[in-house]
Amino acid sequence: MKYLSLFLFSILLSVTAEAQDQIKWLKFEEAIAANAENPKMLLVDVYTDWCGWCKKMDKETFTDPKVIAHINSNFYAVKMNAEDTKRTFEFMGKEYTEATMAAAMRVRSYPNFVIIEPKLQNIAQLPGYRQPEAFLAGLTELVEKAFKAKP
Repeated sequence: MKYLSLFLFSILLSVTAEAQDQIKWLKFEEAIAANAENPKMLLVDVYTDWCGWCKKMDKETFTDPKVIAHINSNFYAVKMNAEDTKRTFEFMGKEYTEATMAAAMRVRSYPNFVIIEPKLQNIAQLPGYRQPEAFLAGLTELVEKAFKAKP
């Protein structure tokens, strides 16, 4: 019995560690549904397939343990292809593709990170490639300026 408990604990520990090895990316509508259950900000990574800086963000910044932990703890993370006109979803009574949603969020450069507050009424953008520490600093500053209550 002691060995069984130890074995189950080690499995749980490895699953928990693996869960933090990467950002938990969702589709936009999945993030909206999760937000309805447990409100958090959304971080929408708007990218294109041809964007070299987007791929660099994926490879270097979004694999950093501090970035992964911060995003998974504080946001529902969404990947959105600004040129995808095929996949559709509904948001606030309208139908969108990823391309039309990116346009509605006024994204015109890539990579671009759109932060949406939990009530889904206000957005802010953090454009451009950033290394992990600069990304975290920029994200923290943007959230503080855009969404924190002012005295």
